[in-house]
Amino acid sequence: MAQGEREKVEDTESILSDDETVYEASGLYDQRKTSTELRREDQELLEEEDEREKLLGHDSSSGLGRIFRGDSDHNAPRQRELRRGRGSQSRGESTELMYNMEEGGRSSGESSRSRESFEGDQERIRSIIKDSRQKRKYQHIQRICIHGAILILVAGLLRLAISASSSSRPAPKKPPVLLSNGTSEFAPTTILISLDGFRADFLQRGITPSMRSLIDEGVSPNYMLPSFPSVTFPNHYTIVTGLYPESHGVVGNSFWDPELKEDFYYTNKEVSMQSKWWGGDPLWSTAEAQGIRTAVHMWPGSEAMIGEFQPAHLDKYNGTEKLDFKVNRILGLLDLPGPENPSAAAIQPRPQLIAAYVPDVDQDGHRYGPNSSEVHRSITRVDAMLGKLVSGLAERNLTEIVNLVIVSDHGMASTDTTRVLQLEDLIDTSLIEHIEGWPHFGLRPKNPNDLQKLYNDLKRNTENNPNVEVYLRDWDMPTRYHFSNNDRIAPLWIFPKTGWAIATKEEFDVQESLKNGYSYYPKGIHGYDHEHPLMRAIFLAKGPAFPHQPGSKLEPFQNIELYNILCDSIGAEPKPNNGTLRLPLKPMGLHSEDDFSAEAPADPPAHSLTSSTVSSATSSVATSAATSSTATSSALSSAKASASSTPASSAAVEPTAPTASEPEEAEPQPSEGGVNDGEKDGEGKGEQKGKDWWEWFSDKVNAAKGWALDTAHKAGDKISEVGGKISEATDKEKAKSSD
Repeated sequence: MAQGEREKVEDTESILSDDETVYEASGLYDQRKTSTELRREDQELLEEEDEREKLLGHDSSSGLGRIFRGDSDHNAPRQRELRRGRGSQSRGESTELMYNMEEGGRSSGESSRSRESFEGDQERIRSIIKDSRQKRKYQHIQRICIHGAILILVAGLLRLAISASSSSRPAPKKPPVLLSNGTSEFAPTTILISLDGFRADFLQRGITPSMRSLIDEGVSPNYMLPSFPSVTFPNHYTIVTGLYPESHGVVGNSFWDPELKEDFYYTNKEVSMQSKWWGGDPLWSTAEAQGIRTAVHMWPGSEAMIGEFQPAHLDKYNGTEKLDFKVNRILGLLDLPGPENPSAAAIQPRPQLIAAYVPDVDQDGHRYGPNSSEVHRSITRVDAMLGKLVSGLAERNLTEIVNLVIVSDHGMASTDTTRVLQLEDLIDTSLIEHIEGWPHFGLRPKNPNDLQKLYNDLKRNTENNPNVEVYLRDWDMPTRYHFSNNDRIAPLWIFPKTGWAIATKEEFDVQESLKNGYSYYPKGIHGYDHEHPLMRAIFLAKGPAFPHQPGSKLEPFQNIELYNILCDSIGAEPKPNNGTLRLPLKPMGLHSEDDFSAEAPADPPAHSLTSSTVSSATSSVATSAATSSTATSSALSSAKASASSTPASSAAVEPTAPTASEPEEAEPQPSEGGVNDGEKDGEGKGEQKGKDWWEWFSDKVNAAKGWALDTAHKAGDKISEVGGKISEATDKEKAKSSD
């Protein structure tokens, strides 16, 4: 018995002498722990391992770790079961050993085998712990490597994208001649500013000192001709392509494409800003393709993805933008580092072309009329804006380095209720499928075989009215209009003379308006014969691309020439176009004071020939008017739908159809000085004559008022000029006396 006890103690001491056992730290055998306690500690050890594995599994399951973990998650349950199995086996053997020890033990052979089994279990546990630690270390290193690789990959892709974007824009074909302002070097740079609706004779009103200075210091004609039709979208796109509207495809602010079976309406941005409408290559695309960076600020059509290359800087239309912001934007673009500067943005360095659009004068011209005090103020504000821009260039020492080109797209004419023709009095509208354009009316018959009949009817019904012209696109359209070589141009057209308008009864009932004294709206219209004095535009230029004697005078030219001139000014090779002028320009002499003192073109007078006289000569058409009203509504339905859409952000919203009131009013309102509601209808002709006389008198009064305002402004300018000279002389005298 004593021998058995000694063997038991020896076995226990042998176990306790093993420094590597997992129970050493806890002093398990020193305290003579029971088998239950050992099982509990084994269980805690295994649970600790499970917890560590769960934490590792949670970390690796988040973020991008899943991508690189593969199928390790599927093996996790199996590994846990294996560990539990090993733990159970170990616990079973350990329990058996401790049970034998507590119950008196067995023979020495059994004790030896039990000890060997226990040591094997401990070795396996140590191996598991070691493997777990190595695995955690490996996973930590793996995560670091993965995250580092991802960062390197993202940085590489970003650099590749920038490099690809930069390399996709070609470098200039030849190094440009650089000019320095003392701090930076500038490649040939041009600022192009379009003043929508700025009529040429507005420069004769004596209220544009900044533009007058540009004329005195630069080069300009007395006027520039727009292209036909003289409306905003066709002309702005002609300016930047050098193509007639029939060639670039934007033949009006609104038109029907018979091939696409779709309406173009310039305020419907979702449609009009699709590239399928825009032919030719705009100036910014031409320049960018040759490595010349451009910036476009609100230019009509610039938001359409036209051509392979888009402007490096593009500002969308903002109808509420202040004029001062435009100045700051343009000068800010000039302050950017140039392409040759290492600090310049890879794809948005300083542009060599800046094209900016100013809608203010046009908007007020439509709303109030070209001779209104509101337009007078708008002209002065725009001129002040240009003055600030010129001052900003001078402050940067860029006056002789940057070219400044000021243009407009068309002029503006006044409207009058007595100069409105009723469409239903001219033609049977039940035969018309599409009516397009404004103020000219393009007609597409429902049946193409009716085209000749409709043309004959129109010619007959307007033969006594000198204020309207009728043309077939493919027969007698005037060649100078360049308005026939495109299917987007309707086959039959009614052209009112400048200052006249056409309206359907749905839009504006002429007889009802004359009877009740309603006024026609808008107050100003353009779109007429592009050679008429009231439609004339402007061109003013100054800078190193125009090295002419100050105040040089050019022969008038059409705006198809601008594309070549602008390309030459920035060193770009133009694409084929309809223009022929190239730099350097050839002046015909110098401007004189007579160029600015000439009498401004007069608006057409109020006319007694209205729809009533036309109607009496066309009773057959008038008879069918009632039955054709539905057809008229149908023909106009697509245009009306487009007109009611949200205005596009790419251009100012111009009036597109006449109304009998201000645009915010739904019902026509009596005009000032019109017929009172209580007057009887029976006064007829006498009433009309009285109104005609009164409107004639009002026109004369307004003209006299405008002349007085202009004279006052001129006098004020002279007084300011004299005062400035006196002040300058006084300062000089003070300086001398102080010396």
